[in-house]
Amino acid sequence: MMHFTQPLPLSLYIHYPWCVQKCPYCDFNSHDVKPGIDLVTQEQAYLQALVKQLESTLPMVWGRPIQSIFFGGGTPSLMSVQGLNWLMSQLRALLGFGSDIEITLEANPGTVDEAKFAGFRQAGINRLSIGIQSFNADHLKALGRIHNDHQAWSAIEAAKRAGFDNFNLDLMFALPGQTLEQAQQDVTQALRAQPKHISHYQLTLEPNTPFYRQPPVLPDEDLAWDMQLACQQQLKQAGYAHYEVSAFAKPGQQSRHNLNYWTFGDYIGLGAGAHGKLTLPQTAEIWRSQMPASPGAFVHLMDKPADPTTRPGGSPSYGRWHKVAANEVTFEFMLNALRLQRGFDLSLLNARTGLDLASIEPKLAQMEKENWIIRTENQLELTSQGQKYLNSLIELFLE
Repeated sequence: MMHFTQPLPLSLYIHYPWCVQKCPYCDFNSHDVKPGIDLVTQEQAYLQALVKQLESTLPMVWGRPIQSIFFGGGTPSLMSVQGLNWLMSQLRALLGFGSDIEITLEANPGTVDEAKFAGFRQAGINRLSIGIQSFNADHLKALGRIHNDHQAWSAIEAAKRAGFDNFNLDLMFALPGQTLEQAQQDVTQALRAQPKHISHYQLTLEPNTPFYRQPPVLPDEDLAWDMQLACQQQLKQAGYAHYEVSAFAKPGQQSRHNLNYWTFGDYIGLGAGAHGKLTLPQTAEIWRSQMPASPGAFVHLMDKPADPTTRPGGSPSYGRWHKVAANEVTFEFMLNALRLQRGFDLSLLNARTGLDLASIEPKLAQMEKENWIIRTENQLELTSQGQKYLNSLIELFLE
């Protein structure tokens, strides 16, 4: 195994686990705010636990600046401005921030107003990801969202008035009862808001969700494909580059945090259910971490002494750590890198994993034979066929 000459890019993911109510399609680690529960008190204990987890992780990342922070959930916009201010001050004290760090917070309409957005911005948030999903009131109701179309626009306008000009809008398509024209109308509405970034992805029925147990009537596969192509064309004509399977951005406005995932960079994962990935420069070993999913179990774990056996090198840490096996590294790299629509420089495989290109040469030849990729001397790019059969393509690396 080779030695890395330079540390990989490093990001920070922070999970805020609570929602007003869980949507019937959602399989993320989110938990309803129970009636009678004091969220402020829960939040204080949770934020303190986040900092304790980070402190235990620091020996693995000394001297490495953070290039991006992403607050995901759950609904991070439920967090109090006071709590976020305190947490950001702790992060600045413990970590080195890159000079142009991107700090994103997910926000859902119905949980924010202009004053709260202004407080988030003052705390250091410089990018928002607003969970619109649709501008159609009937479709929002079918999805179980707590906001309507008017509240969607109110959230966007409040964010702008608070000074946010860098924001993403989340949109879904192939919704229950949705027509092609309605899917396109959602994109038209989103473009009116002039976001720097749009995430546009198909509703899927995930196991362990109410929609999976009692499926709604969704557009068939052909109609869903027509929606995807038509909406992609709208976004292209409006000047948004399709740079990842479900991500579109104005020039220079790609999500740096997500690009770090897709190019197999490192990231610390803090909070209930959070995952992390860290690479040891000395050995090129890749280690992944996972925290317990329950917010209560997470906070309780942080009340205990750290386990000295859970992390490489024997330093005390929390959660579960495991080393990625050598025969899994290529699959994990491709699972991420092949999401990039314009492909990637083939030297990235060596830079991120320590593996030589020769180790995947037979797979690349098979992909070319199937007309799934175009390969030049230094670049690999998916064809339209490769994009359509991406799952089959990735499964090659499981063999």
